[in-house]
Amino acid sequence: MGRARPGERGPPCPGPGPGPAAPPAPPRRCARALALLGALLAAGRGRPGCSAPPLPPKQESALKALGTEGLFLFSSLDTDRDMYISPEEFKPIAEKLTGTRRGWGLGRREPSNPCLTGSTPAASYEEEELPPDPSEETLTIEARFQPLLPESMTKSKDGFLGVSRLALSGLRNWTTAASPSAVFAARHFQPFLPPRGHVELGEPWWIIPSELSVFTGYLSNNRFYPPPPKGKEVIIHRLLSMFHPRPFVKTRFAPQGAVACLTAISDFYYTVMFRIHAEFQLSEPPDFPFWFSPGQFTGHIILSKDATHVRDFRLFVPNHRSLNVDMEWLYGASESSNMEVDIGYIPQMELEALGPSVPSVILDEDGNLIDSRLPSGEPLQFVFEEIKWQQELSWEEAARRLEVAMYPFKKVTYLPFTEAFDQAKAKNKLVHSILLWGALDDQSCSGRTLRETVLESSPILALLNESFISTWSLVKELEDLQNNRDNPSHKKLADLHLEKYSFPVEMMICLPNGTVVHHINANYFLDITSMKPEDIESNVFSFSSTFEDPSTATYMQFLKEGLRRGLPLLQP
Repeated sequence: MGRARPGERGPPCPGPGPGPAAPPAPPRRCARALALLGALLAAGRGRPGCSAPPLPPKQESALKALGTEGLFLFSSLDTDRDMYISPEEFKPIAEKLTGTRRGWGLGRREPSNPCLTGSTPAASYEEEELPPDPSEETLTIEARFQPLLPESMTKSKDGFLGVSRLALSGLRNWTTAASPSAVFAARHFQPFLPPRGHVELGEPWWIIPSELSVFTGYLSNNRFYPPPPKGKEVIIHRLLSMFHPRPFVKTRFAPQGAVACLTAISDFYYTVMFRIHAEFQLSEPPDFPFWFSPGQFTGHIILSKDATHVRDFRLFVPNHRSLNVDMEWLYGASESSNMEVDIGYIPQMELEALGPSVPSVILDEDGNLIDSRLPSGEPLQFVFEEIKWQQELSWEEAARRLEVAMYPFKKVTYLPFTEAFDQAKAKNKLVHSILLWGALDDQSCSGRTLRETVLESSPILALLNESFISTWSLVKELEDLQNNRDNPSHKKLADLHLEKYSFPVEMMICLPNGTVVHHINANYFLDITSMKPEDIESNVFSFSSTFEDPSTATYMQFLKEGLRRGLPLLQP
């Protein structure tokens, strides 16, 4: 659920059938052009089962002259759709073949095709306002990166059948961090300071506000280069660029941005915990876009209240779940092109300061140089005072508050799977369980629409808090429980759930022993909420006049029907 794009409901067409194996890489130099064009043709193959409207006369003529694959390649370059390839439109191919790229010239006109926003790299990114200060403190950030495990992807189960090798080339070639280490000034981290007057522990604030919601829609998939970062986006862009040269600080889907809160306060220092939603574009023209979206980046920074000193910094993608990255890639050069979706696991994606920030020089009161770095370039040795915190908040509680800021549906507590059933037994309540492909509370999610609509509505939040114990689970995690024979009770719970599951998301009402008394699939839910009330045959999912929103009304009916069926079966 939530995978459908505007105008779609689930996968629009069947995936490409098995094709011939990719040819071996040709020798470099003169054959390189043929290899690149051939690979692009391979990626541009149409997908069976998809119908298209009749072509205009010029395109019909081009189809006869070039064939399907040739026209596909031609159309991917013809950005203004005038059926002519201008030098500007040919430029991505020229740059790919020659290995060069020219920046935008003064007065140059942007491409007119709105789908190609971000199809050319910005000349430069705006940097911080302050001039360099030789006495300011700097720190070294180190990147630690282990690439995504291909075997964790769903499509690996059938040997990536029907997935062109070119489509995954950006992913396969991304094996190391773009910058193993980088030096930052302490002042660069000023955007992590709380706003004035915002000094309550655990009270979230937005470093980068989210600009999208279920009502605003999504940003274009058909982009390659991020827009120039501005203001507080700059430091986050610079940090994420250590992993890959094309980070998008603002994701295509809500919730975007970065949120933070204080977890410790002293006389001179703050500890700030943060959560960032960002993604990466792994392809460049003439390949088609490939989006790599980690579930989230989280971490902390300890810095002085004037941002002149950074004591510690760490940023990472959580890796405690079996899947933590969403991947989406296009098979075409327009927004309506077919899209493939998969999910996988990246073991390590982390940035960490090698030590506190230190000055490169020390000046006395008259501005005279006292000491400098050693001839070897090693920083001066400093002894740092111990920070005495006056107020502190646990990491778990801070993470929960940031999660609620990003996802209002988490105002309901969602317990781990087995713990939820233990609680249900102790409190003699029914279990509201959501079983899905990707995490419900991060950006590797297959329940995007569900969490952005009904699950955060006030009536649903109230009923869930009052009458249910809630949980959500990954299919992969329940499959692991199912295969674990060391705990028969957990295996039974997983069996009962997986027996009712259908792709992509299944919502269930269960007894404390795991018996499913009621369930509904996300696709069916979307179908009936898009129908007129008079067209719905079953009164189980009829609309109620109590709520204006049909989705909320229908989910409320689902929950109430679960209560009607389940409450009489609870042990007294």
